[in-house]
Amino acid sequence: MIHEIARLTIDPTRAEAFEAAVGAARAHFEAAKGFVSFALERVLENPAHYRLVVGWESLEAHTVDFRSSEGFQAWRALAGPFFVAPPEVEHVTRVL
Repeated sequence: MIHEIARLTIDPTRAEAFEAAVGAARAHFEAAKGFVSFALERVLENPAHYRLVVGWESLEAHTVDFRSSEGFQAWRALAGPFFVAPPEVEHVTRVL
């Protein structure tokens, strides 16, 4: 299993609407092939920053299967209007 960690930057005055949009988009992740887990975390030191942490069975489940799906398009349609900078995405695997 791997985790996708996306750093998302929004206008913090729109946080409540953004969180509702991500909540609505969650079902698209959960329906995806290879989906494992989902969390949205807000950075305490900077309320404009969030971390979207999604567990996937494999890197390809995210980068190939999900990104080429209608679910990804729906996610971007819901959350994308809130982004004030492009998301920064990296993938991690636990080593210890």
